Amino acid sequence: MADEPLVLGIETSCDETGVGIVRGTTLLADAVASSVDEHARFGGVVPEVASRAHLEAMVPTIERALKDAGVSARDLDGIAVTAGPGLAGALLVGVSAAKAYAYALGKPLYGVNHLASHICVDQLEHGPLPEPTMALLVSGGHSSLLLSADITSDIRPLGATIDDAAGEAFDKIARVLNLGFPGGPVIDRYAREGDPDAIAFPRGLTGPRDPAYDFSFSGLKTAVARWIEARRAAGEEVPVRDVSASFQEAVVDVLTRKAVRACKDEGVDHLMIGGGVAANSRLRALAQERCEAAGIRLRVPRPKLCTDNGAMVAALGAEMVARNRAASDWDLSADSSLPVTDPHVPGTAHSHDHVHETARENLYP
Repeated sequence: MADEPLVLGIETSCDETGVGIVRGTTLLADAVASSVDEHARFGGVVPEVASRAHLEAMVPTIERALKDAGVSARDLDGIAVTAGPGLAGALLVGVSAAKAYAYALGKPLYGVNHLASHICVDQLEHGPLPEPTMALLVSGGHSSLLLSADITSDIRPLGATIDDAAGEAFDKIARVLNLGFPGGPVIDRYAREGDPDAIAFPRGLTGPRDPAYDFSFSGLKTAVARWIEARRAAGEEVPVRDVSASFQEAVVDVLTRKAVRACKDEGVDHLMIGGGVAANSRLRALAQERCEAAGIRLRVPRPKLCTDNGAMVAALGAEMVARNRAASDWDLSADSSLPVTDPHVPGTAHSHDHVHETARENLYP
């Protein structure tokens, strides 16, 4: 185990400051400082608020992760950081911090892709990823079907959301129902006591001529909002639990249906689900049911590893070190639209040679 790479990962793509430490595929620490309460009164994430929260939380969260892992910063074999996609200002805080620590410690720096990290985190739960891996990623910012032959270098997008992502739709419907922010957990909670068949909400992009693997939740969101508005205009009570259950069922029905179809079409006998919405209880249950019926093995990390966290970044960083991928250059910057086809941002082969001389000057005590 001591021969496996020890990597610290920093995640600041949105509203959570995540710092994780892994050794190979073993999770040693997963420290998170969330600013979600600061955004709740606005009904969504405010980029400037998120960036300032990352600045305040960064050093204490890194120190907490090192303490939880029982390791010294000097023991690290590398530092990984989310370089994109995400909120530009928030990403810059994480990238700047990672560069500072890597430079002072004389360690290689790896700028990695947020989406690829969501796939790689499953290694901490279920061991090495099969190759290829079929992944369904669902969160507030993205809904994607991805086929990865090599998590460090080869990810092929099969389909993605063309408007609202699944998590975004949850947030918007929760707002219409006056349930607060974030919407995913509260709708999941109300839906458990509702009837998923009570209201026939539409399933977007599921017609015979629609793109097989793309997603659209904007029409569903509008349909649910109009249904609620019509009940209120008529002076009738809105059955929050039934609306939540019926809306949720429409979302997870489409997600799981398309994911299983992609596995069959590509000849992949397993499915990995990641991203914040993967914590949804109904999505996990329906995916398990449909995968079993289709002879597909399902891999879903525990809920805490589905939401944004530093452990997923560290996991991908450890793979970069283990497979001798080129470290990033010191001019690494944030890329808010970094494509998933770029699992990491490599630099030149000798980009870090000079840093070891600097580290000997003991910049980091």
